[in-house]
Amino acid sequence: MPIQKKKVATGTLWEEIVGYSRAVRVGNVVEIAGTTAVEDGEIVGIGNAYAQAKCIFRKIERALHAVGASMNDVVRTRVYLTEITTWNEVGKAHGEFFRDIRPVTSMVEVSALIDPALLVEIEVTAILTNE
Repeated sequence: MPIQKKKVATGTLWEEIVGYSRAVRVGNVVEIAGTTAVEDGEIVGIGNAYAQAKCIFRKIERALHAVGASMNDVVRTRVYLTEITTWNEVGKAHGEFFRDIRPVTSMVEVSALIDPALLVEIEVTAILTNE
């Protein structure tokens, strides 16, 4: 039987322009694209890395659910910060979602994101093991 591939789009302008999906599930593996704190075309939490991270994790959670996964299935997070000094704010939000799940993670500073008001971008990998 061929492995099924499921894609999820959230309708953002960037998905259409760049040609990508928010989430792709192939078999029991889910990849979530780099996600920022943009809701309904507006940046959430301007100047507040913690608020942006919370928004991002909620968006990631919705994308995971859309492909039949959950935060419990996350095995890796990748966090891109425009200011590494905000790692603790983003780390606090990360801990609120993953304290008991404890995926591997990376936090790196980048020179810029797609909009200067965005402070953090996060991507995740999930593997469903209860199938």
